[in-house]
Amino acid sequence: MATEQWFVGPLPAGSGETPPLGDLESGAQPCEDPSWSPPPGGPGNPPEAEPENGVQGQLPEVSTSTPSPERLAPGPRPTPPRLPLDTMFSPITEQLCYLLKKADDFQSYLLYSRDRVQKEQLAKAMPTFLQMCEPYFLYLEAAARSVPPVYGALQELIRKGLLEISQQLTLRLEQLVLMYASFGFVNLEETDPLSISCFFCGRFTISPSHEVSIFRYCAPAAYTASRFPRYLYKKMRWNLETTPEPSSREQDSHVDYYFLCYRDTWEDTGKSPANSCPQIQKLWSIGRWMPLGPAEDDLYSWILCPQPPGDYQQLLTIGFEEPSHMLATDLLVQILTGQAGVSRPPSAAGPAAWAAQES
Repeated sequence: MATEQWFVGPLPAGSGETPPLGDLESGAQPCEDPSWSPPPGGPGNPPEAEPENGVQGQLPEVSTSTPSPERLAPGPRPTPPRLPLDTMFSPITEQLCYLLKKADDFQSYLLYSRDRVQKEQLAKAMPTFLQMCEPYFLYLEAAARSVPPVYGALQELIRKGLLEISQQLTLRLEQLVLMYASFGFVNLEETDPLSISCFFCGRFTISPSHEVSIFRYCAPAAYTASRFPRYLYKKMRWNLETTPEPSSREQDSHVDYYFLCYRDTWEDTGKSPANSCPQIQKLWSIGRWMPLGPAEDDLYSWILCPQPPGDYQQLLTIGFEEPSHMLATDLLVQILTGQAGVSRPPSAAGPAAWAAQES
């Protein structure tokens, strides 16, 4: 399975490159997504303001005579032809359909195969399948979010379309991993090195020296093994890698970690979920990991520590409704670029405040 040629067509080699529109071919619309529809007039109608001789018409003959002043007068420029939306996205949606079909195959084998050995083999192949999706995620997120794009600013419609495709595949993979975990073939425990607690789903740049990687947790995971802060669970993680500029004295790059988390507010009251309002059970926010240990120079402490403890520097409170995969990353980008209001982090009081809440 790992050696199968899974791409229908080649994608650009660079993670931040976008294909020229002229290189795209016609094809199917995104799988099972009714929101995608061609522009008014449909792909069968000729594009607006298309030259009479077509896009690939012959070039006009060059005259060797001196043009008259009247011919040099500026005139209205012809509008370039527009490609239908489904035509521009067809190579991308073909890859999406293929990966969704492979996910359906994994699910069918799990549900209908009576051979346990075959199911165990599929469980071992699950990490390989997730790795097969990584180049596709790299292309989608980099083409939609990287700044600046290689071929100019992407139109908002194109950007939203790429991110919706990325989100559709992310949710399908999450569902598939959870199903395998329910059968006991996949482990979701974050402290287990062989588990699939989260998976990679894209990378993009926000500046020449800052790159963001996206990870999705298949199931909510406790923020730290010691459960400080109290009742806080992770759903997404972003790794912000900062590369020093050539003029900087720093030589090593470093990584900061940001999380989409929710806090179970009903657990603070000591009531059961059945006796609490479902609207106030989970309070969603975006925060930054603040390491509390072990000491960086103590190797044995790291080996004996199942999960390093960390504080939570809350940067943005979202509300009681879980944001979509796409919206959560949009909010993080706004935070990192200084476009979102940043509240005073509760971790300013230090870990002693969390310990006081726990007591």
